[in-house]
Amino acid sequence: MDIIREGNQEALRIPGITEVPWHTSAEADTYRRLRSTPQGLSPVQAEERLREFGSNILPGKRPPTVLQVMLHQFKSPLIYILLVAALVAIAMGDTKDALFIFTVLLLNASIGAVQEWRAEQSAQALQNLLKIRSRVRREGETQTIPAEDLVPGDVVLIESGDKVPADVRLLQATNLAIDEAFLTGESLPAQKRTEVLPEDTTVADRSNMAFAGATVLTRRGLGLVVATGVRTEVGRIARSIAEVESARPPLLVRMDRFSHQIGIGVLVFSVLLGALLTTRGVPVQEVFLVMIAMAVSAIPEGLPVAMTVALSLATSRMARRKVIARRLVAVESLGSCTLIASDKTGTLTVNQQTVKSIVLSEGLRVTVGGQGYNDEGRPGREDGEPLDGALRVRLTSLAKSGALCNEGTLVKKNGAWRHSGDSMDVALLALARKMDIDPEAERTAAAILGEIPFESDRRYAATAYRGGETLRVVMKGAVEAVAPFCSRMQTASGKLPLDADRILRQAAEMAENGYRVLAIAEGPLGENAAVDPLDPLHLRDLTHLGLIGFMDPLRPQAKDAVAQARRAGVKVVMITGDHPATAFAIARELGIAHSADQVLTGTEVDVCNLYDTPEFHERLKAVRVFARVAPAQKLCIVDHLMEVGEFVAVTGDGVNDAPALNRANIGVAMGSGTEVAKDAAQIIVTDDDFSSIVSGIEEGRYAYANVRKVTLFLIATGFAQLVLIGATVLLGMPVPFLAA
Repeated sequence: MDIIREGNQEALRIPGITEVPWHTSAEADTYRRLRSTPQGLSPVQAEERLREFGSNILPGKRPPTVLQVMLHQFKSPLIYILLVAALVAIAMGDTKDALFIFTVLLLNASIGAVQEWRAEQSAQALQNLLKIRSRVRREGETQTIPAEDLVPGDVVLIESGDKVPADVRLLQATNLAIDEAFLTGESLPAQKRTEVLPEDTTVADRSNMAFAGATVLTRRGLGLVVATGVRTEVGRIARSIAEVESARPPLLVRMDRFSHQIGIGVLVFSVLLGALLTTRGVPVQEVFLVMIAMAVSAIPEGLPVAMTVALSLATSRMARRKVIARRLVAVESLGSCTLIASDKTGTLTVNQQTVKSIVLSEGLRVTVGGQGYNDEGRPGREDGEPLDGALRVRLTSLAKSGALCNEGTLVKKNGAWRHSGDSMDVALLALARKMDIDPEAERTAAAILGEIPFESDRRYAATAYRGGETLRVVMKGAVEAVAPFCSRMQTASGKLPLDADRILRQAAEMAENGYRVLAIAEGPLGENAAVDPLDPLHLRDLTHLGLIGFMDPLRPQAKDAVAQARRAGVKVVMITGDHPATAFAIARELGIAHSADQVLTGTEVDVCNLYDTPEFHERLKAVRVFARVAPAQKLCIVDHLMEVGEFVAVTGDGVNDAPALNRANIGVAMGSGTEVAKDAAQIIVTDDDFSSIVSGIEEGRYAYANVRKVTLFLIATGFAQLVLIGATVLLGMPVPFLAA
């Protein structure tokens, strides 16, 4: 590869293609640099580039073989000492003692290997084997090919429901919304555009790019493949994991220290005993046999087996509680953690936007029960008073309006709820279901005349329909965007002139509490609207119906699990790519944080440049929420948490979490997460529930307590044997024990 310069940009020359910050490249330049055309590549070009760049896949981590799992059991200083003792016994011709020691070691390795092999097979069974296929344009014809055959320069088409097959520079984006939470940590869909962006734009804000592995939620787009395989953003993070050194499990750290101390003690005692016997004229061979007996007495040879059994039993118990430990030592590591650095979306929350609060124009607040995309839960007044008839009518009107101005779907098939579309659209459909409204029936009966889809620059959507003899319109969107179209607001006393300042204050208060806020308005269309009902000239004098607050709600057991962790002496901090206000609202509800001073953003850390200062370490001890954090920042935060003396368990499910999962004392991946995250972790939680992690800590502490008891018992008996052997030698009596 050669370094070249284009203008004032330094780029990397990969044979045939120039790699540049693609979000800064205009459409014509993108085609030119990729040597492609709007008609796509020819089959010959595609074949050449496939040979040049390789298949569009990430190098998978091969599962360990039975032999590798077996050999892994021998990686312990105690095992090394016993092996040396066995080899010395063989050299001295004492095959009986050597055979006994090897039998003990083989028993230990077999028990541990069986447990780790089962755990590894369970982890492998979680992998998603679905093959992605992509629509591409080649020589002007649209065809569907396996995603692994994509190459840089391919013109690729994506639409609602697709997985983005590679990193794509978008050239057409029609109301395109993509879920990139796995990469950025942002819980809301990314609204995509095609405009050129500044070079310093962060990955999360590159609205003209679609990244490999993301899910298309709404509408469609077209773009050029600019990176495949390991060159994608996902691939770069996967490669960086190999450069991150994992922290050693605490059990291994303790056992290394313990083995070092035993080794020195054995050496000192053996040398002293050997010297004493030699001065008494004892033959050298007999001296060595006594020294071997001394070594085997001093070494708690039952400890590896006891540890393996204790950890194996804990592994089985953890598996029943939805926690898979891929290595036996990971069981104790989880039990030893003093701090859990948890992801927010999907771990502490259900990762499904849900209508939780409704604020009507006069300030009356209504809470909505349930969570997720279903019909469970009902609205109720915040003050506990029952819903009267008039209030129920108003809420029904608001829910119908949200269902009419909607591009999502939410249906129940075979007892399971299925959805598609933007998360907030689906949440509005769930609200309608909770009000016993059938959204599909409402849209069919409404005779829809036209729709304005939501776009990030417009910030509102509208639907025109025929309501009886009149033409009407429903609008939803940001409060600032919808308010100018309204002249009135619906209250319990009827329609009153709009108090825009009051509505804006209500929205600001909801936002401060972590809600995503949409305003809903409706009204008749203006005169002469039949020709072009959605002309902005006709969208006026609407009635503001209310504000709807959305939140990704907590998992049901999360709050109790955080409290349980705190009682067990384990701190919980949240590290997320989400907005600080949203993150703090969730953290406050969970009891993780209590004031805004406990929130730190990735930008604040970078600007202050405090990573290597005592001030940052002091601040770090007080912070409980890290928001808008990039993968590199998350890695640094985990490093420094370990530097201040914490045993850190990191949870996550996305590609952006993988480096930190690999670096932490113990990495905990979610079963529904990306394969990159699961490969980097030592523990996998199959139900994605934070409470399962706390259950795993409980089992890990039981295992550590058992290991500690066995260790103390074996040390005591070993010391007694040492005293007995030493006393008999000093008294000139026969050695009471052989190595066996």
